[in-house]
Amino acid sequence: MHGTVYKSTGSWYTVKDEASSHFFQCRIKGKLRLKGIKNTNPIAVGDKVLFEIEKAHNGLITTIEPRKNYIIRKSVNLSKQTHIIASNIDLAFLLITLNNPPTLTTFIDRFLVTAEAYGIEVVLLFNKIDTYNPDELAEVKYLASTYRNIGYHCIGISALEGKNIEEVKQLMHGKTSVVSGHSGVGKSTLINVIAPEFHLKTAEISTQHLQGQHTTTFAEMYDLSFGARIIDTPGIKGFGMVEIEKEELSDYFPEFFALKPHCKFNNCLHLEEPNCAVKQALEDDKIAWSRYKSYIQILSGDDSTYRKADES
Repeated sequence: MHGTVYKSTGSWYTVKDEASSHFFQCRIKGKLRLKGIKNTNPIAVGDKVLFEIEKAHNGLITTIEPRKNYIIRKSVNLSKQTHIIASNIDLAFLLITLNNPPTLTTFIDRFLVTAEAYGIEVVLLFNKIDTYNPDELAEVKYLASTYRNIGYHCIGISALEGKNIEEVKQLMHGKTSVVSGHSGVGKSTLINVIAPEFHLKTAEISTQHLQGQHTTTFAEMYDLSFGARIIDTPGIKGFGMVEIEKEELSDYFPEFFALKPHCKFNNCLHLEEPNCAVKQALEDDKIAWSRYKSYIQILSGDDSTYRKADES
């Protein structure tokens, strides 16, 4: 039987049968664990699988079909294991908040690089715009313009008040979308506005640390009434990068990639090389310094910004 994974709890997987649209609780067939899969989750939400019925509504996953793409991150703790956030994605929404909780540009850029590497379109949603004072709103608009100038679709939204949610829904039609971001940025609130029938649990921000509390424990996909599917994911604290060849990294920064042919050396790393078009554009304020800082940090393999005792 052919099916799609709608929920993953680590040991059990909710699979929707392609033919009947019925849901089955499935385990992984033992030999699948012997194929050298090093991810913390060998099967991810969005995976297409083959499964066998064991009894009534239980099944056994026998095969994971090839993935079109996936969003993957490396754990920033000492284990350095990789975790697939979701697979077979048409569109990824990254929710960003200025200060409750803060979303750093280094986090945004790491997510974008990973999405670029796996060919996933990203829309940046700047949430909670109803809560900002004029100075904060100006900062959000400046940040959005930075990414809009690169070519990313940016939308200012208020999930709580429903502002610009219709624009988001229009982008979702006929697609499988994933919603990602830090805990507390409003992922579950956004889905509740888009599809209130699911009644997803939400929680208040910790006023002491301005950090969100985990309300989504496991990734889960939902069928929406207007012909779309959306994947809600647990909050991400740090986004450790899976290894990308140094010579290829700048290809996943679109504004760097556009300038690469104008560098003196075709293998330019945009560091100390002479006649580097990227460094010149940086000096001319045609490239954001925050983007170059992220590039250098990823190039050096520095995940220290994210390495805290409570991060995973």
